[in-house]
Amino acid sequence: MSSSLAPNATHAAGTGPQALTGRRPHVDAARLVGELVPPPRFDTVRFETYVPDPARPSQADAVRALGAFAAGLGDAGAPRKRWFRREPSAPAAPGGVYLDGGFGVGKTHLLASLWHAAPAPRERKAFGTFVELTNLVGALGFRQAVEALSGHALVCIDEFELDDPGDTVLVSTLLARLADAGVRLAATSNTLPGRLGEGRFAAADFLREIQGLSARFTSLRIDGEDFRHRGLPEAPAPFSDQQVVEAADTPGAALDGFGPLVAHLATVHPSRYGALCDGVHALCLREVRQVTDQATALRLVVLADRLYDREVPVVASGVPFDRLFTEEMLAGGYRKKYFRAVSRLTSLARDGRRLVRQPG
Repeated sequence: MSSSLAPNATHAAGTGPQALTGRRPHVDAARLVGELVPPPRFDTVRFETYVPDPARPSQADAVRALGAFAAGLGDAGAPRKRWFRREPSAPAAPGGVYLDGGFGVGKTHLLASLWHAAPAPRERKAFGTFVELTNLVGALGFRQAVEALSGHALVCIDEFELDDPGDTVLVSTLLARLADAGVRLAATSNTLPGRLGEGRFAAADFLREIQGLSARFTSLRIDGEDFRHRGLPEAPAPFSDQQVVEAADTPGAALDGFGPLVAHLATVHPSRYGALCDGVHALCLREVRQVTDQATALRLVVLADRLYDREVPVVASGVPFDRLFTEEMLAGGYRKKYFRAVSRLTSLARDGRRLVRQPG
């Protein structure tokens, strides 16, 4: 597994902070497959470390159901190689579990806990976001992606969304192949499986594919409030440009202007945004402004996910993160992605306050 960065991507002592705009990571296919594991933020989570809200019994119910699902995976024997042989249809009982709930109720915590609890070797279970899964198919090709994952005992898909008809057909076909090969599936989303794609394209035109996906999962509803806002203050006010620059003296910090950074993201494939953040311990952003372009906004969603996975604190000037996307975007088909990004960036901005020198 490897990646490479442009020569100016490293931060030599005494030369000032690095910049993400100076990085052009190149990621090979082996790294894309090998990195399908829970991100660092979820290395140590387990079912036992999830604290259900007593007022929300669905949370404790989900823990019990997932524990039973993990136990039902059985021992990890040799994988069955049935990749392209026509087999009888999958059993009537769904071979997957689907966690549905709002933002910040601990779905990813529980999905990562399932991955850790699954009685299979590390190399026979995969964990990735929906975007990472589609990027893997793009990098390897469909047949090779099926081959790479068909030997797995479990594939966990976080933040499951269908944003266009092409993704609907691609993912439904991929999951059908994996399920037919005996792979157990688990996913999280903020949308029930029968309503995936709603508001983003003509879902009725792809009803068969969407219903096929839904039939492969048992849905578990998890109610609750966003824990990132539970009893915590609202998103911190932005800092001044001077405070952002001073915070960039933190070892391993990256200092970027918001405009140049979003322009740079357009030149880097989203599958490489994780590598873009390699070795970055804080992101300092000057002059954050509201985004009005959908493509730019969706790239920022992916970057926010990778920063959150790696627990990279953010210090920013300009508009606050709860105004990063327009009201029209927050009411549109991608609203759940944008709300997740705002929630995660707000959490990272709170973490970033400790890096800022306070006046007086």
